[in-house]
Order: sequence, then C-alpha cells, then structure tokens
Amino acid sequence: MKVVLCFLVVFFMNAASHAYPQEPVVLGPAGAPGALGQKPEDGPTLTPYLPVANAADAAPVAAVVICPGGGYGVLAPHEGHDYALWLNRFGVAAFVLKYRLGSHGYRHPRMLEDAARAMRLVRAEAVRWNVDQKRTGIIGSSAGGHLASTLLTHFDAGKADAADPIERQSSRPALGILCYAVISMGPLTHEGSKQNLLGENPSAELVQSLSNELQVTPQTPPCFLWHTGEDAGVKVENSLEFAAALRRNGVPFDLHIYQKGAHGIGLADTPPFVHAHPWARDLIFWLKAQGFVKEQDR
Repeated sequence: MKVVLCFLVVFFMNAASHAYPQEPVVLGPAGAPGALGQKPEDGPTLTPYLPVANAADAAPVAAVVICPGGGYGVLAPHEGHDYALWLNRFGVAAFVLKYRLGSHGYRHPRMLEDAARAMRLVRAEAVRWNVDQKRTGIIGSSAGGHLASTLLTHFDAGKADAADPIERQSSRPALGILCYAVISMGPLTHEGSKQNLLGENPSAELVQSLSNELQVTPQTPPCFLWHTGEDAGVKVENSLEFAAALRRNGVPFDLHIYQKGAHGIGLADTPPFVHAHPWARDLIFWLKAQGFVKEQDR
C-alpha cells in the first residue's frame, strides 16, 4: 500500500510540474524577412511552455528554444511539444519554434533567421516569462539539430543601436543540445535535409559554411550530443565529427552514443514519460553540472 501511495504522489507531482502551451507568439509582427506570403507557413512562431512553479515572484528559471526535426520539410511534434512538457518537469521554460521550411519554398538563411530571432525574443521578454537570460539554450533533433548547431556556430552579439529592442539581444545560446543531429552538408549529410535547406546544386562555399563541424571555434557554447549507432537516417559520424571539433577547440561537451535506437525516436515515450530514453536522464545530469538546472528546480 505504501508503494502504491508513493507512486501516486510522484505521478501527480510530475503531472503538475508542467503547463500546457500558451498561445504562439509571432516572431515578426511586421512580417518575417523574406516572407513569401501571408499563410501560416510564412510566419514563424514561438510557443511558450512555462513551468507551473514559474511564478512572477520566483527566481528566474533556465529556458530552452526547441527546434523540432523533420528534414527541413515538416516539424515533428514529438520533438517539440513532448520535449517541452518533459523539460518543464525540471523547472525549465521551453519555447517550441515553428521555423520556415524548404517544403514551403524557403531556403537558408531564413531558418537561421528564425532561430536567431527566437533566441533574441526569449531574452528580450525575460521579465515577462521569468527566465534567466544567461541560462537560455537551444535543443534540436535531426534537421532541427542542424538548425541548432548552425546557431551555435553562426551567432552574433546583436545590434546595440537597433530600433527593434529584440534585435539588440545576443543570439548566442548559453549551451546546445543536439539529438541525432544532421551536422554536415558534405558527404555525411542527410540529402533530404540538405536539398530542403540549400536547394539544388548549392555552391561549395555555402556547403562549407553550413557544414557546422567546420565552423566550431573556441567561442562555440558547451554542447550535449547524443546519437545511436544503428541510426539509418542520419549517420552517427555527424555527432562524432562535431564532438571532435569541439574537443579541438577546447569547448566543453558531453557525447553519448547508444547502441540501439532508430532515427527520430525522441524521448521514446509519451507523457508522463515514465520510460523515457536514457539520454533524457543523462542530459539532466549534464545540465546540473552546467548550473543550468538546479536541484531545487526539479
């Protein structure tokens, strides 16, 4: 009986530790740069998921912008919505990015513009959402991992004299979380993602610029990477090459290669995530080591 009661207490505490999504926030109220129209797919948005405990009078919490995968052609809900609900359990505010897609006619740099704008927006609205500007990171899976790794290697400090206060904020994530990510646009790439991002016959210079294993510098933020050895969709070498580049540049990282698991597995579970994949536990351990998630946040 005591075991059952303990289980119920833990279950309901976990169930109450996250909120449902708020209304999406349009990233560019005056229209996103290079928008091809005014349809929903032409307007990038950011959907906040705020922890229930994140009251206005509480200490600011860590935040993560989430880039779902989908080959730059679709957006996978389980790599956005589910991640947000799970992160809320640990007191992390999550913001799911709906970025523009190649399947709707968009090409680089539109996706990167959307990710950078999302990072700036979270920081600009830190008081509104009660988040810590210094503990604001990014997570991405598959092609969303490519987008996250692009921002991790192509960020800027913002424009101090910009008329738009959002554009004054830095787009540099405090850290990155890359889940079975597409990293390279070279021989190791996922061809569907590459075509949706760069179009047909991209220049060698563009391919090199978006092969993010070649763009790591000592200023690249710390990263957590995971992949599976049997991933048939995105080669594990993408994560290995990025980790090697981080190592060469003295950037802290955590790398996990699991033997089993198909591409796109996400948390490998549904709410309440009782049997989430081990990477989820390993990530929280790492986030605590970074001072990103605190013991009392959980």
